[in-house]
Amino acid sequence: MNRKHFLQSFTTAAVGTMLLKQGLAMPDPVPGTSIKMPPYLKPGDTIGITCPAGPVMAADLKLCREAIRNWGLKVRFGDTVDHLWQRYGGTDEERAADFQRMLDDDRINAIMFGRGGYGVMRMMDKINWEKFARQPKWLIGFSDITAFHCHVQAVYDIPTIHADMGNGFNGNDDGAAMSLRNMLMGRKQEHKCDGYYLNRPGKSMGKLVGGNLSLLVAMQGSKSAIKTDGKILLIEDVSEFKYTIDRMMMNLKRSGMLDKLAGIVFGAFTATKSNEDPYPMSLEEIIFEKVKEYEYPVCFHFPAGHQRENLALKLGTYYQLEVSKYSTLLSETNEPPRKMAELPIIDSISPRTDTARVITDSAGLIK
Repeated sequence: MNRKHFLQSFTTAAVGTMLLKQGLAMPDPVPGTSIKMPPYLKPGDTIGITCPAGPVMAADLKLCREAIRNWGLKVRFGDTVDHLWQRYGGTDEERAADFQRMLDDDRINAIMFGRGGYGVMRMMDKINWEKFARQPKWLIGFSDITAFHCHVQAVYDIPTIHADMGNGFNGNDDGAAMSLRNMLMGRKQEHKCDGYYLNRPGKSMGKLVGGNLSLLVAMQGSKSAIKTDGKILLIEDVSEFKYTIDRMMMNLKRSGMLDKLAGIVFGAFTATKSNEDPYPMSLEEIIFEKVKEYEYPVCFHFPAGHQRENLALKLGTYYQLEVSKYSTLLSETNEPPRKMAELPIIDSISPRTDTARVITDSAGLIK
C-alpha cells in the first residue's frame, strides 16, 4: 500500500481537536489516525543544534558542522551551545526556551540535539508543542533524548529519529552519519547485522518505538509512556550494572510492555559496570530471560546505541524485521502492519561476516 494513499485515507480532525484544549498539554491522538510525517530535507535547509540535557562546546561540534555542510545543509547553533549550568547546558528555563525557539522557528527545518546525559525530563514539560503538532520537524538524538522520542510518539504519533547527536560524529562519510543523511533526505534504508545464538527467528512488521532502557522505565506512569502492543521495540543502554539492567527489564515485563510486541531489537549495551557481586549470567542471557516465553522475533547486537556504529532509525514508522540465528534485517516499509498470521516465520537468512550494512545505490546514497 502506498504511504501517500495510506496517509490520505484518514482525516486531520484529531489534530484540530487537540488544539482546542487549554494549556500546554495536548490530548492523546485518536487511535488509528494517520502518521504525520515531518518534511524531508533538501539542499539549503537548516538543522538547528540545541542542548536540552548535558552541555556541549562549539569546538566539540566541529565534525558535525562540517558533515552537515557537506550534505548541502546549513547549521545554526542555539544559545545553549557553549553554555554550562550545574551539569546541564543551561538552566531548565534556558534549555526549554532554546528548544522552544527552534521548534517554532520556520527557518529551522530539523533539530539535532548536542548530547545526551541527563536533563530532558527536567525541562520537557515546559515545552509548548502546539505548533510542532501542526508543523512537525525532525528531532534527532538518542540516549536521554529518548524522553522526547517517547513523548512525541505517545502523545502526537509523530516520527522522530534515533541517531547520533552533535558530539557523536566521526566524519562526513562515517556509516552512522551516512545513514542519518540519507534518512533526512527521505531515502528508505535497510540495515543488516550478524546473528547471535540467542536470536529468536521470525518475521514481523510494526511501528518501531523505544530507545534507551533507563528512559523507557523513567517514562512509565507518565503521559509520555509509550504503548508497545503490536510494535517493534528497540532497547539499548550504557554504563549500567547487570542487576540494574535485570531490574529495568523486569519493570518492562511486569508492566506488560513485552507481552504483545511484534518483535524486539536489542542494540548496544556498552560500558557495563563490573564492580558488583559476581553475576555468572551473561548480559544477553539476563535480557533473553525476560522475553523467552513469547513467540515474536528477538534480535541481539543490532548496531544502534552508545557505540561508533549507531545507525539512524526512524522511530514511529513501520519497519519489517527478519531475524535468524545467522543475521537480522530491519527494513523501512510503506506498509501498515498486517496480522502476525499473514507473516511467514523464517528460520534462516544467508549468513554474513560483516557486522552491519546499509544498502546503497551507485551514488553512495541509501536506496
